[in-house]
Amino acid sequence: MVDLLLGLVVRNLLYVAVLIPAGILLYASAVVVGGNEIALIERRWFGRKMPQGRVVALGNEVGIQARTLGPGLHFLIPFIYKAKKSVFTEILENEIGLVESVDGSSIPAGNIFAAVAPGHNSFQDGEAFIRNGGEKGPQIEVLPPGKYRINPYLFKLTKGEVTEIKDFEIGIVESVDGAAISEGKIFARAVEGHSSFQNGDAFIKNGGQKGPQIEIIPPGSYRINPYLFKVTKGAATKISEGEIGLVESADGSAIPAGRIFAKVVTGHNSFQSGQDFITNGGQKGPQIEILPPGVYRIHPNLFKITKAAAVVIAKGEVGMVTAQDGAPIPMGRLLAQSVPEHSNYENGEAFLKNGGQKGPQIDVLLPGTYRINLNLFRVQVAPAVVIDANKVGLVTALDGIPLPEREYVASPITGHNDYQDGSAFLTKQGQRGPQLDVLRPGTYYINPFMFSVEVDDVAVIERGQVGVVVSNVGDDPTEEMKKRLGSTQVGASEEEGKEKYVVPKGYRGIQEEVAGPGRYYLNRRAFMVYIIDTTNITIDWDDQADTRFDQLTVISKDGFPIQVSVKVVIRVRPDQAPYMVAKVGSIDNLIQHVIHPMIDSSFRNQASTASAMNFLQSRSEEQAKAESRARADLERYHVECVSVLICQIRLPEDLMQTQTKRIIAEQQQEMYKMEQRSQAERTEMEKMRATADQQPTLVASEIAVKVATQKKTEMITLAEGNAEAKALEGSGEGKRLKAIGDGEASKIAAIGEATAQAYSKQQAAIGEEAIKQIKIVELISAAVEKGNIKIVPDVLVSGGGHAADGLMGVVTKLLPGVDLSALLKKPGPSAPETRSESERS
Repeated sequence: MVDLLLGLVVRNLLYVAVLIPAGILLYASAVVVGGNEIALIERRWFGRKMPQGRVVALGNEVGIQARTLGPGLHFLIPFIYKAKKSVFTEILENEIGLVESVDGSSIPAGNIFAAVAPGHNSFQDGEAFIRNGGEKGPQIEVLPPGKYRINPYLFKLTKGEVTEIKDFEIGIVESVDGAAISEGKIFARAVEGHSSFQNGDAFIKNGGQKGPQIEIIPPGSYRINPYLFKVTKGAATKISEGEIGLVESADGSAIPAGRIFAKVVTGHNSFQSGQDFITNGGQKGPQIEILPPGVYRIHPNLFKITKAAAVVIAKGEVGMVTAQDGAPIPMGRLLAQSVPEHSNYENGEAFLKNGGQKGPQIDVLLPGTYRINLNLFRVQVAPAVVIDANKVGLVTALDGIPLPEREYVASPITGHNDYQDGSAFLTKQGQRGPQLDVLRPGTYYINPFMFSVEVDDVAVIERGQVGVVVSNVGDDPTEEMKKRLGSTQVGASEEEGKEKYVVPKGYRGIQEEVAGPGRYYLNRRAFMVYIIDTTNITIDWDDQADTRFDQLTVISKDGFPIQVSVKVVIRVRPDQAPYMVAKVGSIDNLIQHVIHPMIDSSFRNQASTASAMNFLQSRSEEQAKAESRARADLERYHVECVSVLICQIRLPEDLMQTQTKRIIAEQQQEMYKMEQRSQAERTEMEKMRATADQQPTLVASEIAVKVATQKKTEMITLAEGNAEAKALEGSGEGKRLKAIGDGEASKIAAIGEATAQAYSKQQAAIGEEAIKQIKIVELISAAVEKGNIKIVPDVLVSGGGHAADGLMGVVTKLLPGVDLSALLKKPGPSAPETRSESERS
């Protein structure tokens, strides 16, 4: 029993002795890998040696194994294998994993990146990587976002960012590996299958070339190996409304000699496909095609885009175009010929293909907006030709066939739409130089390179006027016509008729048919119009500020300067107007060079034949002579003289004073006669009154009558002396001073003689006492007129003695304070003794 128990104990102890080491061994060989972990295995013993150059062991080779253990329970032989845990490799969103292998085959010479080996399951199967020829070094493949069981001892992992191209951006790519770019090329050719450079292996296998890539990356997110491809972000090309894009290519075939712009190729999708541009024969340099408004993904290193404003021709403007490329303009021509289908120069390719010529173009741009290649076409904007009301446009063609030598104005042609279609003008053999047709009021879109326009006034003929037209165009008059027309001009010789003649309509020269009132759009280069007034024209020679000529100054026969103001009224009949123009040219020429000299000469001649005073006195006769002479002279110029009027004649001041004094003397003489008659009537009245009232009053009245008679005689004599003295003053220029002296002497003598005769006659007639009484009566009359005294006394007392003494006494009482003796004093020595012999006679 004891032995049985002892045997059982021993047996159990043996089990325990066996189970404990077995448990320990089992524990030591078990490897538990967590769910987010991997285990790296190192084989320490009992295995083959790794080949020379290898770093990571395969299978039963001693060393750190290429394989790893994933999550779970694994058993390894203790002391032979050693496990080391590591976490998963995690690539987050917007990240990529860049892998570099530390073991594998060598990368072939010339390559930078390792070739892709199959079967390694995104570098998670290290043994498959090495067994399948994986190469040591940077790997061309990248890891997308995710978690990977990658052996960190075999693969060195670097995280990079996803390449993100935003809207309105492009990715510009440069490869650091690949085949060499072909000689002469700047950009690598495009290859297929690389999925926007995300598949570097396909890029290399398909012949991708090292260097700047012609392809670009559109907006999006890309897992691109930054070690293989260097991506630079750039802005997309945006052409705004009202702009155009001018393109210049940095690569392509050469532009043929003699050309400036590259030919147009198809299929490049508005320069967005650089490879198609190159493949289809795109040429290096400025491109004919332009970019309209929009957004374009264009390679900025392949195509240089220059933005420019679209050509805007505003209302009232015209665009002149100069082509920078094309065929040469033929010799002798100024402007390039018009070609079809270029769509207002927006289609540069059609312009060049259809034979467009380099230089200024004959076609213009009308108001609007144009997308024109400003590298190919230079556009200048100028105002349209605007002809205002009452204006006319005179046109000169700067190109066309030469103008005939004898012609002033080109022959008119039709179909050029008022010179707005320059091509039609040239096609119909329009002549270079001044054109006969004119532009009426309006707006015209005319090419300033082809036509220059000068604005002129219209010919306006008012009522009372006619227009004499001188034509520079038409047929030349025949010799017979010249003679006949010359002979029809009154007063014109045959020689004058040959040079200045009036012709029928359609011939060159002064037109026989005149233009009546109205507005005429005439070309003054072809037709000169002389406006002739057919109503009366008045010409003045006066000292007024608004007259054309100063008053005439002429010299009389006796040497006095005379100033004459003259009016001449003339009229040109409508039918005679052309002949007047043939003679003198215009009304102004007629007045300045014919009438003024004629009137001046006429009055000088007339004044030289008469004395100054006679010229003044015979004014109407002188006027009639001047009018007769002017009428005869003006008939030779086909002008009718209506009248010649002398408005004013001005003699020298001293001569006028003499005339004035003479007239004054005559007027005084007449006045004195009237006064005499008045005094006689007054005396008669006083006499009748005195007779009725008182005898002394009657006597006084009779005496007053005698006094008035004597006074009249005295005044008449004095006036005659003055008149004769002043008449002698103007007897002539040569005797003027002597006449003035004699006149003054005669005046003095006449006054003295008249005075003496008056007193002598008064004394002889009534005696000295009576004269005293006359003086007294004059004083009494003056006092009576003033109302100072009564002429009839209340009491009359008469005494002895002389009647005059009594009267003197009465007057002395009536006029106290008056010295009657001084008033009645005798005059001095008698003047008659001083008279000249001529006066006595």
